[in-house]
Amino acid sequence: MKMRTLLAVIVGLAGILYSAWVLEFVLDTGLDPMRSFLSELDAANRPFREVFSWGDRITGTLALIGAAIGLSILPRRRLTVVGWSAFGVFGASTIADALAPIECIPGIDPGCPSGPSGLFPQLHHIHALTSSVAVFAIFVTMVTFTLAARRYGSWPLLRTWGLAVFVVVTVTTAWMLIADNLPGDYSLGLAQRIQIAGMSVWMVMLGVASYRTPAVTWKGHP
Repeated sequence: MKMRTLLAVIVGLAGILYSAWVLEFVLDTGLDPMRSFLSELDAANRPFREVFSWGDRITGTLALIGAAIGLSILPRRRLTVVGWSAFGVFGASTIADALAPIECIPGIDPGCPSGPSGLFPQLHHIHALTSSVAVFAIFVTMVTFTLAARRYGSWPLLRTWGLAVFVVVTVTTAWMLIADNLPGDYSLGLAQRIQIAGMSVWMVMLGVASYRTPAVTWKGHP
């Protein structure tokens, strides 16, 4: 198997497995997809937590491997180096996410204290940090590769459909950031699922783009 094909398979699989949460629709998790956060699926003592936890661990591992291969076999331009490096950070943070789950879910688990106010109160403690780093890292990955696709004249899939998916992810992220600090029910669970689904689709596109576009077609920009 050629290394570029291997890269495409690894990155594509990472994207698919990052949406392992869709299994909640066939498994009885006891959580409302419209209002629960995805990190609650693998909270300690939740049913099927290992299924979702291993989905994140494998995703993170594949992202780390994919980042290393991407840096090794594709032309090293300033933007792509940042993009692959951020993708590696995303992988490491996603693994850390799975290894440091939240202990309980306020309002569902008896005796579980309410989290502090602010962004995603259900995810307070180290899990909040790893989750935030993972989301920030994949955003950096998406931004830098979108810019790289335009600057270097390559990866047309990321210049068009990839950009469209990125816009959807950005809108849903804004939805979560704003609505989480407002009174009322704004279906934050739905917003996060759209956000993560968009990230998954974008990663699959990155895998396809890495396979379909030969490195020699890249323009010689730094």
